[in-house]
Amino acid sequence: MFQKARKNRIYQDVVDQIEEAILDGKLNIGDTLPPERDLMERFETSRGTLREALRVLEQKGLIEIRLGTNGGAMIKGLTTEKISENLALLIRFQQVSLEHLAEFREGVEGNVVALAAERATTSDIRQLRLLLEEARQYKENGISHQDAFIRVDEHLHQALARISQNPMYTSILQTLHENIHPYFENFLPREPHVNEENYSDLCDIVQAVENGDAQKARKLAQRHVRRFNQYMIQKKQHQTSGGPL
Repeated sequence: MFQKARKNRIYQDVVDQIEEAILDGKLNIGDTLPPERDLMERFETSRGTLREALRVLEQKGLIEIRLGTNGGAMIKGLTTEKISENLALLIRFQQVSLEHLAEFREGVEGNVVALAAERATTSDIRQLRLLLEEARQYKENGISHQDAFIRVDEHLHQALARISQNPMYTSILQTLHENIHPYFENFLPREPHVNEENYSDLCDIVQAVENGDAQKARKLAQRHVRRFNQYMIQKKQHQTSGGPL
């Protein structure tokens, strides 16, 4: 399966060969790589170089290194975990501007609700309606419950992603909505009309999904993202200029 590693960037060649074996199906989930000494002989490389390569593979999420008598490098399933981790760091450290965030969300969430409208089951609609009812209660309790209202809003967006039945959308939007709250805390105005408009948008989106109207659902979701991003941009500009909010 493996050959002598090329001398130029030896550890990278080891990484490439093992990665290729996993992608080609020569190594399957749950398989364990040969012992360290065996790998060193096959690749004709040092222990330090081999361990460097294994660390890279572990960081990529392709293997899991286990210690102990029954330890070794075990092949893991390919997941979106690493993509989600990197996206979470970008959002949490606010390395993504409000404009970039809106541009990304407008495209992705538009696609998600369109797919949800095509694929939602009766059970899915029931779940969305329950989330809407929870959001309504927080909305009616006033601005002091805005954070709780926003959390339900996030859960509803995540539910729509699950309904889309696309694991990429599900993973990415779950990561986004689990880490986007600081943007709302810092820039979303705390005014009753904001929650009213948000709730009204969510009701319209869920109704379009229930009706199976993919194009209307897409347009409503995109308009929703644009409007609330504009609110946040305006508040950020006021904060920067020192003007009244």
